[in-house]
Amino acid sequence: MNWIRDILKGAVIGIANIIPGVSGGTMAVAMGIYDKLISSVTHIFKEFKKSIVFLLPIGIGMLIGIVGLSMLIEWMLGKIPIQTNLLFIGLILGGIPAVWGRLKGVSIRPQHIIGCLFFFALVVVLAVLDGTEGGAADLSFGLVNCIKIFGVGIVAAATMVIPGVSGSMMLMLMGYYNPVIETINAFVKALVAFDIQGILSGCGVLVPFGLGVVVGILGIAKLIEVLLSKFPYVVFWCIIGLILASPVAIVLLNDFSGFNVVSGATGLIALVVGIVIAMALGGDSKEAPDK
Repeated sequence: MNWIRDILKGAVIGIANIIPGVSGGTMAVAMGIYDKLISSVTHIFKEFKKSIVFLLPIGIGMLIGIVGLSMLIEWMLGKIPIQTNLLFIGLILGGIPAVWGRLKGVSIRPQHIIGCLFFFALVVVLAVLDGTEGGAADLSFGLVNCIKIFGVGIVAAATMVIPGVSGSMMLMLMGYYNPVIETINAFVKALVAFDIQGILSGCGVLVPFGLGVVVGILGIAKLIEVLLSKFPYVVFWCIIGLILASPVAIVLLNDFSGFNVVSGATGLIALVVGIVIAMALGGDSKEAPDK
């Protein structure tokens, strides 16, 4: 039963990573597994069995979310964008009690407020800058492009791990979001059709990108683990700032021009559903920081 729950959590995190303005790190916090996820990644070689037991179902869920549901999410954002975005805002807001519980009984200090406000502003500024996104990047196969795609994977993965900062948003800023999503969808279609040329073409992009993602996650996870061990309350206040800014980023990055009574009512239902899902999935983790 725990495996099913962890797979569902991983699916939510995976889906979040392909939605502009939504942070996979934020969803990990909302699901109540963020610090355990960071610890498992950074200690995967020292505590291999323990880490794999935790990471495997999360990884399976993320794979399902990213690959299996990317077409569905693409369709939902095209057909019912308001409801879809409000669903993710609900998932984000539903995770706030899990983070706030980590700070229960802790006095608020100036550095906490400064960190919260700074990272709130950072996400909003990134969302505003995203409006200047240029043309799509070139993903044609070649040594230079492979190196560039590897580097893009590192940057995207690093931002995916940080709560409140959207990896998809960073891909958009670099012009790689649409090409990568289209490549994933084309790769899945090629696999289904057993199109060898299409599979190899997809691998030429997804392999260097995937390797960059692994390097980026390992690197940033270690840094976050150190910060959590030395300044846990400051880090969690910064995370609160990032989380509170995420709904603002979603509104700035997406089209809400079609808002009306019907979309508003169904969107409100989606918002509540998101909150309930996040609170239900994150309700099994109530640990406090060590310091």
